[in-house]
Amino acid sequence: MTSEQISAGDDDAPALAGAIVYHAGEVCETVDHLWRVLGEVSIPVDGLTDHRQQHKVANGTESMARVYLYQKIYDLAQSEVADRLESRPSLLKTLDLEKVPSQQSLSYVWKQFTEQTKRTLNTAATGIAQEAVDSGVVLEARVPIIPDEDDIEEDGDEPTATREHVRKQGNKIVELARRHAFGEFDSHRADNRVYEDEQILDLFASACLTQGSAHSEGEAGWFLDENDACDDSTFLRVIKQFAMPADQEVSVPLQDQQIEDIVAFTEVFREYLMDSFDTATENILQTIRYEDPFDDRHVVAAVDFTHVPYHVWPWIDKDEQISKSTYPPMVSGYVDDGELKHGYTFATITIVGNDVPIILGIEGVKEHSDWEPTETPADSKADVVARLLSRAQQYVDLDEILLDGGFYARNVRAEINSRGLLYTIPVGKYESDYEAIKHIKSKDGVDAAVNHDVPVGIDGDVDHTAEYLYVPATSDDADGEYAVFVTNRDHVAPDEIAHVTNSYSRRWDIENQYKSVQSYLPKTSSTDYRVRLFNFTFAALLYNLWRLTDFLVKVGMEREIRSPPVVTARTFVRAVGNSLRKAG
Repeated sequence: MTSEQISAGDDDAPALAGAIVYHAGEVCETVDHLWRVLGEVSIPVDGLTDHRQQHKVANGTESMARVYLYQKIYDLAQSEVADRLESRPSLLKTLDLEKVPSQQSLSYVWKQFTEQTKRTLNTAATGIAQEAVDSGVVLEARVPIIPDEDDIEEDGDEPTATREHVRKQGNKIVELARRHAFGEFDSHRADNRVYEDEQILDLFASACLTQGSAHSEGEAGWFLDENDACDDSTFLRVIKQFAMPADQEVSVPLQDQQIEDIVAFTEVFREYLMDSFDTATENILQTIRYEDPFDDRHVVAAVDFTHVPYHVWPWIDKDEQISKSTYPPMVSGYVDDGELKHGYTFATITIVGNDVPIILGIEGVKEHSDWEPTETPADSKADVVARLLSRAQQYVDLDEILLDGGFYARNVRAEINSRGLLYTIPVGKYESDYEAIKHIKSKDGVDAAVNHDVPVGIDGDVDHTAEYLYVPATSDDADGEYAVFVTNRDHVAPDEIAHVTNSYSRRWDIENQYKSVQSYLPKTSSTDYRVRLFNFTFAALLYNLWRLTDFLVKVGMEREIRSPPVVTARTFVRAVGNSLRKAG
């Protein structure tokens, strides 16, 4: 194409922008994300003026016009655009670029576009964004929730968005998130099935909303004469199929199998269901990727266990050590508020601190229990942590891991250290600590201390060294007057002790997370682990979708990400249930 051809058509700028927007609207009907719209929209370059010598450029007018639209829609600086194109090969490919442009080359190209050409593209950018909003395309957050002037009300010193704006845009985001996350769960049933997967998820969302059960939802559907409500047996059967590969069958009822076979089989559907959760999580993060939800300079994640109670005693006769042979093998004992309880154990890894608190990984955990044979298989904590870290590091560059004291084990610490990550873990006191604490108390004006370079041995070799920190206990249930923490930081100075130990309080985000997840769990009496695992996984997904929705609304309202939720957890679940019912 000649420069003369490229220079033609400036008088047709409004029509050209309209044509670009019109085609973008058609593209919005077939793609999910705005950056994909920009990759597929037709841009007639005959109407654009580009003064570069086209035979010498690496990236032509059309591809650079796409980059210009991308920059304007996302309101980015040239340096930000260059960084994103450098770090995201998929974006480079989508915008049809042969070579990553530098910030300087972007600046040069924009100067070679005439003012009329840039006005055309600016108008097109505004129109494309609106087409995406109207079509329900995932916009990576910024565009759909910026309030119009009519949606702003003055309240005190700072303007805020109206409740109507939050409701309207929040519901849009709920629908986008639901569509791109729930669809990853597939029951693999025949095409002539009576109830679609979406209808089953509708019922499940309702059960989460009310903390009901398969039976209560089925009974309500019958009583209200709702055609899209199946009976409880169908509901549970499909839930189990969500956790099963298409070619997998249970030839012998789980309760009739040997415990070793049950544990082995559990691995199969645990991995399958976690793949669905991972893909759904990736979809969620795609929707907020360009808002940099994990842009804190020091990204911190917390790993912890939580338990879903199972109110059945495992013993026939505990004094005689006679246990129930049919007791669910994934149930173990745990202590809560000083009381021994029983339940299903789950481990999660969650972003904490200053970033969006998204759950990035889930692991159902098989622990060894006193009522089981000695040789019964069990998950090691190091393996659980390794799997969680691997899942989380697919999405974000982690810097530090905070763990509960239950993870204080050398193999766990070695696993984290081998990945180049920092860790901080509280430890129960052991005798060698007493001398250190006694030494602190013997010094006037000193209330904390550190024991440097304590070797962490694995199989007789020193894996790394750690710092043991001693600080006054602040928890009412602390074991003694001092708390002990271990970290693999290099040589913690005395004046850094308080910062390290105080930062550990960020782990409490995960405790609030578990309260939210538990509040989403529907009731069930099923001992089939597929049901139990799906319940927890889906509840965790709802938690992530809630956090996503609240994050996007806050971005549009220019509120601090870690400020109190604009959209509460319960309000969000009601919106999901309403969205599913409308979709059904």
